Amino acid sequence: MDSMKGQGGIQMLLTAEQEAQQIVTAARNLKMTRLKQAKDEAEREVANYRSYMDTEYQNKISETSGSSGSTAKQLEAETDKKIKNLKETSSRVSPEVVGMLIKYVTTVKT
Repeated sequence: MDSMKGQGGIQMLLTAEQEAQQIVTAARNLKMTRLKQAKDEAEREVANYRSYMDTEYQNKISETSGSSGSTAKQLEAETDKKIKNLKETSSRVSPEVVGMLIKYVTTVKT
């Protein structure tokens, strides 16, 4: 009778082990499924963010390139004005500077 009881206990242990193995396998499968879903969600979010940032970048590029022609013309006009002012100032001061240089070069200190 004890051997029957022992056989029943072993059978119960084997059944419990099989059930535990099935539970562990189901949990692993569920975990893998959830990880795959999380990965897919993350990839979608990255793609959406990349698309958004690319659109923003293209908008910035179009804003700056559209006005670059007028900006270049404005800078050119300002540069021409500054060059003209420098030439006028140098032509006004040039005789004084030349005279001062001649005076210092020809003066002998003793």
